[in-house]
Amino acid sequence: MNQHPDFLLNKINGPKDLKKLNLDQMNQLAKEIRTLILEKDAAEGGHLGPDLGIVEATIAYHYVFDAPKDKIIWDVSHQTYPHKMLTGRALAWLDPDHYQDVTPYSNPDESPYDYYAVGHTSTSISLATGMAKARDLMGKHENIMALIGDGSMTGGMAYEGLNNAAIEKHNLVVVVNDNQMSIDKNVGGLVTALKKLRDSNGETKENPFTAMGFDYRYVADGNNIKDMIDAFKAVKDVDHPILLHINTLKGKGYQPAIDNEEAHHWVMPFDLKTDKPTSPAPEGPTANSVALDEVIKHINSGENIMAINAAIPGVFGLDKIKNEYPDHYTDVGIAEQESVGFAAGAAKEGATPVLFENSTFLQRAFDQLSHDVAANDLPVVMMVAGGGISGTSKTHLGIFDQVMISNLPNWIYLAPTTLNEEKAMMEWAIKQRKHPVAIKMPTKAVPEGKQVEANYDEIKYQVKKGKDVAILALGDFYSLGEKVADKLGATLVNPVSANILDMNTLDQLAADHEVIVTFEDNSLDGGFGEKVASYLGAKTKVLNFGQKRVYTDQIPLEQIYKDNHLTVDQIVEDIKNVL
Repeated sequence: MNQHPDFLLNKINGPKDLKKLNLDQMNQLAKEIRTLILEKDAAEGGHLGPDLGIVEATIAYHYVFDAPKDKIIWDVSHQTYPHKMLTGRALAWLDPDHYQDVTPYSNPDESPYDYYAVGHTSTSISLATGMAKARDLMGKHENIMALIGDGSMTGGMAYEGLNNAAIEKHNLVVVVNDNQMSIDKNVGGLVTALKKLRDSNGETKENPFTAMGFDYRYVADGNNIKDMIDAFKAVKDVDHPILLHINTLKGKGYQPAIDNEEAHHWVMPFDLKTDKPTSPAPEGPTANSVALDEVIKHINSGENIMAINAAIPGVFGLDKIKNEYPDHYTDVGIAEQESVGFAAGAAKEGATPVLFENSTFLQRAFDQLSHDVAANDLPVVMMVAGGGISGTSKTHLGIFDQVMISNLPNWIYLAPTTLNEEKAMMEWAIKQRKHPVAIKMPTKAVPEGKQVEANYDEIKYQVKKGKDVAILALGDFYSLGEKVADKLGATLVNPVSANILDMNTLDQLAADHEVIVTFEDNSLDGGFGEKVASYLGAKTKVLNFGQKRVYTDQIPLEQIYKDNHLTVDQIVEDIKNVL
């Protein structure tokens, strides 16, 4: 049911309707949009601060430009809720029954006003530059704009895009949305450069953008609709590359999001009256707390250990290390390539780097994982979070980390089934100085488990004997393996590693069982199960369970499990069919 039938937004079916409004009505529209963002995020969770801060600029853009002929490419696209409301999708905020109608990122399957499925950072300028060049080639003349945040400007690809955008012969506008924040506080020399521009109202001679050849413009209040309309009118149809620098307030309209920007970048469902999450935090140790405790233990013992992350300390709870042990902590900005290269350099110099990476963002650093770390066989330790099958956007899937890491030489990828196993794996990985080691952090609630000896010099599977069927259940899927093994009286195996096989145990399992079954919370192609099947060859029948090589997009997790035969009943039936 539409909760706000009196809202002006109900009359906006697209930008043509927006163009009929006067300035007072547009300011009213901005208030409505903020109300709806807060209501939906409180109920469902989602990006909050980025969307609250971009409202006026979005209204002004669609008032001035002629989308979808004129094109705007949103970097990351985690700030597109206002854009979606103004381009025919407002019902997904007005009516709770329709909250699931749209995805949280730009999506061309959803609307002609979206041009890419984008959820990772620093790509917008490159995409826009390619579009502008193709437009020129085809003799067209539409406006092309990339909107990128100052946080995303810490990613190297942004500079690769700027380098080429600066020599575009015709229209191309890069809007730098400067709210002085990334997900966490912004880092690096860019902070200094942008501050000099803001402090001088865009007049400083130390301007990196004019040095590159851009026509530079500055808007001191990017949350003023009239100022933004004037700025956009001034750059519309201009026949050369322009950089428009706008100063905005992240979280505008909701004081808690202004006071604590990091915690309100993305939120779980919360109570609008108290700003408290509606789901309680887990009690007791977690995968994160175990990892932090292990790093802090080694810092306190005087070791040259450093925690490294790429702009997402909140994902891991790294603020404790950042605040209490600043010499042992580095945030490189939204630059996964830099984080892995940085870790390689630290390892070469003799320090012990512990990289904290999110599975979905790690793919951005594949070359560094291979070329800089693996080819040099450097003892980097990497904790990988969020690796597993999920119901998220197709831009944020965590099902490719095993495929990437496990198939590179020298990397050892370990997958704990308990918190104590995670601790033991970290202890061993930090002490050994032979190879790069990655650890797949549990994403599900796993037991603390019994104490484990910290020795993985040789991978040895842990076997609980049953009969007929041997189930190798990797990492997070060990609990699924327990349920299936219980129903079948099967042998249950913890394989410990996603890519190093215990061949002696596999040979024995093949000799003693009719069928070998593998479970992995990951993409099947290039994964653990295929390695087992390839090794065993014609020795015995092997069944692999995991996710098919497809992009799912906001599909409920239960449905994905069903589609991939990952429910207990489906697995049991499939196994019985081959016995």
